Amino acid sequence: MATDAIQIKTNPDPYEAFNIAQAYRAGDFIFVSGQAALDLEGNIIGEGDFEAQAEQAFENLQAVLKAAGSGMDKLIKVNIYVTDMANFQSVVAIRERYFSPPWPADTLVEVSALALPELMIEIEGVALADGEVKGS
Repeated sequence: MATDAIQIKTNPDPYEAFNIAQAYRAGDFIFVSGQAALDLEGNIIGEGDFEAQAEQAFENLQAVLKAAGSGMDKLIKVNIYVTDMANFQSVVAIRERYFSPPWPADTLVEVSALALPELMIEIEGVALADGEVKGS
């Protein structure tokens, strides 16, 4: 039996101008593209301010998951990309504000640049569409 992939997006969709889908639901999973510090109109938020950019990226992730009928509590895997690993403790702190146990699996990587030169953080994730994430 084939599984369809259904596009998920907010309205407005700030990624449309870049020819990128914000997310897809495929079966029981939501696959979310990297979310960065862009508002819904595509404007960069918090230029030069890691904390503001991280907050916006996590808010965007939350908004896309909500549009999919899912939520932050259903995340099972995230990849976080930062342009400076000196912000590691800030990432840990923001994870504590947006995630709760059982924590999603996480990869945190420093990269030399993101899609736009002003961006300092990007987060992508995989979440359950339904059901719940259970600890061991």
